[in-house]
Amino acid sequence: MGIFSRMTDIINSNISALLDKAEDPQKMIRMIIQEMEETLVEVRSSSARVIADRKTAGRRLERLSEEAREWESKAEMAINKGREDLARAALAEKREVEQEVNLVESELKELDGHLNHLSEEISQLQSKLNDAKAKQKAVMMRKASVEHRMKVKRQTHRAALDDAFSKFEHFERRMDNLEGQVEAMDLGMDVKSDLKSEIDALANDDAVNDELERLKAKLKTKVSEKDQ
Repeated sequence: MGIFSRMTDIINSNISALLDKAEDPQKMIRMIIQEMEETLVEVRSSSARVIADRKTAGRRLERLSEEAREWESKAEMAINKGREDLARAALAEKREVEQEVNLVESELKELDGHLNHLSEEISQLQSKLNDAKAKQKAVMMRKASVEHRMKVKRQTHRAALDDAFSKFEHFERRMDNLEGQVEAMDLGMDVKSDLKSEIDALANDDAVNDELERLKAKLKTKVSEKDQ
């Protein structure tokens, strides 16, 4: 795509519409600005070449105009000297020079028109670039605003979660305390139960011993009666 075709496309483009369709507006506006800046550099370089061409043509026009005046002076001098033939030849040379002057003047007119067109295009492109940079700033501010709002929301949600976890931990702590109180009430119960069992065992042992002694005495009595 040629520079002027690109420039026309850029100038006629709707930046807002392009950004609305873009998946990444920030990347899109950055690419648009880069394209504009590169095109603007090329247009200015082209303008510089045209200006240089105009300066060259202007100097050539001055030389040709001076040459035409010189031939006219020579023709006058020839007439004064009675040399009409030389005067005619000088005027013929002057005419050829004047034809070149006309060509150079036409060239200058075209160059001036080209420069005016370039100047207008550069002005429009610069205005478009300024607009794009303003939109880039707006996009960046909008992005920063959205990121800030997201950050605030995340902090709010985090605070809510932290509060919920804190309440849950507090509830768990209360449950631990209640369970501790219940378990504390059972402390020592096993010891009392074991002590009672040991005491009951001792009583049972005494009863068994008494019963054993009774049986021994009974058997001893029977043996004595048998021996008699």
